[in-house]
Amino acid sequence: MVRNPYEDDLGDRDPLDAMGRTPERIRAIVSRLPPAGLERSYAPGKWTVRQLLVHLAQTELALPVRARMALTQKNYVAQPFDQNDWMAAEPRVDAQAALGAYLALRQMNLQFFSALSPADRATAFHHPEYGEISVEWLIRQIAGHELHHLPQFEAVASLA
Repeated sequence: MVRNPYEDDLGDRDPLDAMGRTPERIRAIVSRLPPAGLERSYAPGKWTVRQLLVHLAQTELALPVRARMALTQKNYVAQPFDQNDWMAAEPRVDAQAALGAYLALRQMNLQFFSALSPADRATAFHHPEYGEISVEWLIRQIAGHELHHLPQFEAVASLA
């Protein structure tokens, strides 16, 4: 199994605990930003806060579906997607709408993941880029992914 690209971001944290805590940290940062801050980026050429929120909502929509499919479809193969193409398809989604979607989907997905048995979490499936991965690998990816983006929100907040 290939190494999870967000394993270093997650470190030794429990992924479900991180998934329960990180959204509130992001919401708190975003709530302190003025409207203009939502269109500010953490670095030249990088996504704005609004775009980061859209990205997190899109990810929260797409990645847990892979777990659900792996648990219900024999020999499931995940469909990869290009995050930049997805962003281009939703160029003006409002920051507050994206934040609301991300937070709501996270609550639903966290309940779903928390109810999985160890056998469910060990369920394997194929990803064209990563090879054979498991639901556990995916849970750790989701948790690490948003921790990867957290410093970007913090960087914008420090500029405000």
